[in-house]
Amino acid sequence: MTYWGFDGKPHTGQLVVNQSAAKDMITVFAKLYDYRYPIRRMQPVDVYKGSDNDSIDADNTSAFNCRNATGSSSWSEHAYGLAVDVNPRENPYVYADGSNAHRNADAFVRRPLKKPGVINPGDRVVRAFASVGWGWGGSWSGDKDYQHFSENGR
Repeated sequence: MTYWGFDGKPHTGQLVVNQSAAKDMITVFAKLYDYRYPIRRMQPVDVYKGSDNDSIDADNTSAFNCRNATGSSSWSEHAYGLAVDVNPRENPYVYADGSNAHRNADAFVRRPLKKPGVINPGDRVVRAFASVGWGWGGSWSGDKDYQHFSENGR
């Protein structure tokens, strides 16, 4: 998939999703490309030996990862290829108390925030995913997962 990097140049990456979601994700990421929305990198989590933390620390946009949901013993929507995390450094998982698990994301906790690659409530990134029926983790009550979009909104 082609995307705009933070360097203002087009790059090619890979996003592994469930076949049922492939057409919708092509639609969404074509919109993001048209918006020139910057993405740091886009590699399968396999590059990070399946480590969600290492992928997040690398600010990697990814989808499929066979893992449990954060703080749960149930499968994540990522395990089904039905969730995407976009620019996880700029869009961290923020606990209800305002803390986050990744120190490289401290400057990106509060919303709204006007910085490249940041996703804010109701912005065009949220609307692009909503146009195919996907929900955003930034709209959850309590903990917020600003990087996370999924087919079922969880």
